[in-house]
Amino acid sequence: MDILVCVKRVPTVGGAITLTADRRAIDTKMSGFTISPHEECAVEEAVRLVERFGGAVTVASLGPPEAEEQLRSCLALGASAAVLLETAAEIGPIATADALYSVATSGSFDLVLLGNEASDTGDYQVGIRLAHLLGRPVATGIKAIVVGDDGASLTASRTYRGATEAFTLPLPCVLTVKEGINLPRYPSLPGRLRAKRAPVTRIGVPGPAAGEIRMTSLRVPEAPKKQATVLGHSSDAVPALVGVLTEIGVL
Repeated sequence: MDILVCVKRVPTVGGAITLTADRRAIDTKMSGFTISPHEECAVEEAVRLVERFGGAVTVASLGPPEAEEQLRSCLALGASAAVLLETAAEIGPIATADALYSVATSGSFDLVLLGNEASDTGDYQVGIRLAHLLGRPVATGIKAIVVGDDGASLTASRTYRGATEAFTLPLPCVLTVKEGINLPRYPSLPGRLRAKRAPVTRIGVPGPAAGEIRMTSLRVPEAPKKQATVLGHSSDAVPALVGVLTEIGVL
């Protein structure tokens, strides 16, 4: 089973998100980069399937030259090959799917895996758009994958509003997976050494053409405001406290 996994280089943001002065990117001066948890699970799931059924895992990423670091991390986890689609700027989900299509059609991939959404932009679009371009069936938000005994189909399951939905798809197909489908492994020392020496195929991707949909600015949603009211001090606050508890139905 040959599997393509698409990943994205995203900022590692542990606190409040701040934007650059032009409001077109996340300010990453004080943060590092990684791939989203969904995509980490996609790589792990691909490696597990290949360990069971044989084949190879190829990882692909569209981004700046520095995204090679994230691809090598995937190679250290067990991927066999890596492709970097180099671009200098964010080009949006439509152009991203177009670029990944060129990789997905360069080999006979039985399965294409993506994270359910990128952890920075949260587009939820690339997997579906890529499947449409490929003319393949797609299922999203997947939390379990079981390959059929015939090797020609798989069952993909997800949880929606407390119920489990299962889809049987013929291979080849496209799936977007969510964090929790598995527990990603840590790269081994031999895996890290192998990843350092492994070649990474580089393909240049032009920026968005005139007239194409493009991102103009980002906006950080306002955090919910919290307010505290001082009811009083010492025993003087007791009547007010009783009033509040009565109002909310506790007393």
